[in-house]
Amino acid sequence: MKPVRIAIVDDERAARDALREYLAGEPDVEIVAECANGFEAVKAVANLHPDLLLLDVQMPKLDGFEVLELVGRETAVIFTTAYDEYALRAFEVHAIDYLLKPFGPERLRDALVRARERLARPPAAAPPATDVAAAARPPGAWLLRIVIRDGAEVHVVPIDKIDYIEAQDDYVAVRTAERVLLKEQTMAELERQLDPRRFVRIHRSVLLNLDRLVRLEPTGKDSRMAVLRDGRRLPVSRSGYARLQQLL
Repeated sequence: MKPVRIAIVDDERAARDALREYLAGEPDVEIVAECANGFEAVKAVANLHPDLLLLDVQMPKLDGFEVLELVGRETAVIFTTAYDEYALRAFEVHAIDYLLKPFGPERLRDALVRARERLARPPAAAPPATDVAAAARPPGAWLLRIVIRDGAEVHVVPIDKIDYIEAQDDYVAVRTAERVLLKEQTMAELERQLDPRRFVRIHRSVLLNLDRLVRLEPTGKDSRMAVLRDGRRLPVSRSGYARLQQLL
């Protein structure tokens, strides 16, 4: 049997040690990486392509759901956490299993049986990876930061730092004062996760952070431009202007 290649992801050394000890008694298992945070996990997936993540949920910098969003749905996941409040959300994003700490080797063994069965089947249809973080948030909670993967590098962009977001085919360009970052996600998906009182679709391809708007300038009978703090000018459609009027 081909060994299951596993990456352990947990910010607590004791938890990683326990998982390594439990896995030592399992046949046909290979630990290919041990990661102390989400950034290391994303890099390990990009470079080593493990079959399975044993993934903690609550971690500093990047939580487990953000890691899963960044690495995509190709890598199977078993969540491990001390917080049962995340169980339903874990299964909503098609996790193989959810191990509530503290758990013993028998519970892990049961989860590995399920993992082997899942890995032996053709991949099932699943929601886009970009929906993972949305499923993990409580109802009514808006996105506070956007995580973007560039190869093995990860950027965490707080919402307050964003000037505007621009659609580019199947990507969005997240524009801040310092840089432009591309994320594989549609504008509609991202717009649903942002507070509509702060981010307004002023054009079919532009989502503007209202905090950056200085004024609106007419450029024709029914056309206008949004002028930002830094002087950049963005087109405003008729429907976008109507949305702005409701908020300004």
